[in-house]
Amino acid sequence: MSPSDTVLFIYGTLKRGCSNHRFLADQNFLGLARTVAGFRLYDLGGYPGIAAHDDDRDGVVGELWSVGPDALERLDRFEGVHEGLYRREPIALQTPAIDRSVQAYIPILPVHGRADVGSEWIE
Repeated sequence: MSPSDTVLFIYGTLKRGCSNHRFLADQNFLGLARTVAGFRLYDLGGYPGIAAHDDDRDGVVGELWSVGPDALERLDRFEGVHEGLYRREPIALQTPAIDRSVQAYIPILPVHGRADVGSEWIE
């Protein structure tokens, strides 16, 4: 892992074995992780979005990936960061957590009225 790499928490279609994993396939898988309590996944139409949920006690299950600058730009384009669909921001993980900042893609559109799919996205 290079000092210029960003560690991402991946929770949806980019995970190993899922439909969009090809965007991460050449990056460094660090392991499984879970957010702190207070987050849930919502179905945004065939792909998930993570959002705060006050009643959640489990957190969201996902994967940690070390991503280089070129791959990060590619992922930002895929997630629509520059178009205002998602933003990349820090997210807290349950222990054992790594001692580096971890970011996740968070949808900008509200999830109100969307199906709550729980703590893990399964394709």
